[in-house]
Amino acid sequence: MALEILEPGLATSVQDRGRPGHYNVGIPPSGAVDLYSALAANLLVGNPDDAAVLEAAYMAPKIRFTEPATVAVTGGTMPVTINGQSAPQWEALHVNAGDELAFAFLQGGARVYIAVSGGVEVPAVLGSRSTYGLGGFGGFDGRVLKAGDVLPVGAGAQVGDRSVPENLRPRFERELDIRVVLGLYDYRLTDKGLAQFLESVWTLTPVADRIGFRYAGGSLEWKERVQPFGAGSDPSNIVDAGYPLGSIQIPGGLEPIILHRDAVSGGGYAMVATVISADMDTVGQSSPGTKTRFRPVTLDEALAARAEARSRVGELRKALQ
Repeated sequence: MALEILEPGLATSVQDRGRPGHYNVGIPPSGAVDLYSALAANLLVGNPDDAAVLEAAYMAPKIRFTEPATVAVTGGTMPVTINGQSAPQWEALHVNAGDELAFAFLQGGARVYIAVSGGVEVPAVLGSRSTYGLGGFGGFDGRVLKAGDVLPVGAGAQVGDRSVPENLRPRFERELDIRVVLGLYDYRLTDKGLAQFLESVWTLTPVADRIGFRYAGGSLEWKERVQPFGAGSDPSNIVDAGYPLGSIQIPGGLEPIILHRDAVSGGGYAMVATVISADMDTVGQSSPGTKTRFRPVTLDEALAARAEARSRVGELRKALQ
């Protein structure tokens, strides 16, 4: 069983749930930018949670199947066809040898996930099949897919008709409140600067990929100081520190950047806040032009949101048993 890539789409790569545990040596977790949608796709076709799927941003690939299989498409709203006939998202779809899966233009969200029964069977690197493009490893030859690539698929289980209930499908809004925990370096902003950060409506720029999401919409006021030895000259510079996943840095005090799944693990920009884990999928499905406000929450509120997200995953599993 294999997937033949007829057209690659845009930045289509092999991803799973990532390779945690190596950030201390500069290797990010990688993995699906929208973990919930990737998990839903795997559950629909009867795969284990960590089976590898395809992730495509903005434009999805055209694929031919060499053998019968079950496939599912989740994530952003992008009309699906099989042999030119309309097919639904968020449902298990049964295909035959020679069938071709294709997509129309993106209508909502930013990324789609394609799971096939058995999972994409590329070699695991450091415990994961996820592609890390900057490092050039994982996935299929450590890169995004190209036309003519043939991806091996593992042996899949037989599953019946499955569908994710409407109430468990994410909604893709163009105006978002993203919850953040302030720090570690928000004290570098003046009171006015912090108010500007929290009260401004930020617009996602086209610079939005697996490494980071850059926003425009204002400028922030920083406290003046004599920069310590080892820090750069810009007021937003610090002596190098580790970057948590989801941290927000603001080079030059102008454009906030949310670091995502393929981000570097450290550097010299002040992190004024960190997006809570429960909202990282939402960030990952933001498309350029999305209006975003950053809403501060406490650690207790962040933990409650994480518990709520886990409960939602539990509902998803129960619905697809």
